[in-house]
Amino acid sequence: MLGTLGSVALVLTSLGALTAATASPAAANPCGFYETGSDAFYNHCTSDGSHVVIKVDVAWAADYERCVGPGTSWLGSAAKIQGAHYTGRTC
Repeated sequence: MLGTLGSVALVLTSLGALTAATASPAAANPCGFYETGSDAFYNHCTSDGSHVVIKVDVAWAADYERCVGPGTSWLGSAAKIQGAHYTGRTC
């Protein structure tokens, strides 16, 4: 049991280090979904030019999928957009 917990802790620590390394080049525009005081964005951090499908979670309306390219995409008002995540597909 203790060995399993140690392994899980190591994996979680590694994932945290990876996330921190990914977000450090532009703390103002982190990779993935983020909000400012009034707007919601998705920043697709890539160097290969790929386009990916994200699912956008909308408050009081139907969620939708959207294809985004490299860089930051505006999703809408932060009051309306609850989140967004990569679906695992390219477009």
